[in-house]
Amino acid sequence: MISIKKTDNVVYKEALFVGAWVLIFSALMEAVFLIIRKWSYTVLLGNLLSGGVGIINFLLLGFTVQKALETGDPKKAASMMKLSQIGRLLLMAGVAVLGATLPCFNLWATLIPLLFPRLSMIIRQIMLRKQVKEFKELTASFEAKDESEGLEGGNEQIE
Repeated sequence: MISIKKTDNVVYKEALFVGAWVLIFSALMEAVFLIIRKWSYTVLLGNLLSGGVGIINFLLLGFTVQKALETGDPKKAASMMKLSQIGRLLLMAGVAVLGATLPCFNLWATLIPLLFPRLSMIIRQIMLRKQVKEFKELTASFEAKDESEGLEGGNEQIE
């Protein structure tokens, strides 16, 4: 069993990021349903169901990755990750089936939010690439500045 007390803060930080983007995407989807005049309470219920399950899926993934890394055994870690993936896929499939069969859920409003956590991770990757690029540019400018100051300083000592 995964201990919540021992869970790394990075898992929670990333889940909070994903949760925020799921809320943003959910609000946008609700707005689209309103604009096209197809909104009903079933849209909201489907959105809440699959958006919540999407965030839970991401948290479970984070917990599993952390637990797998703690094992120190690559084969056991791979086995844990495979088992987790199967369980999480079954969870998502169950949500899709509920959305398709129960009249209290709009099918599209249940299926579309299952993609929101993945979209949020794409946004996270873009943001990280931008940060890495800015960091590299900043360190390159500092290195260039240090080199030019070092040359000038060296000339002064020689004279």
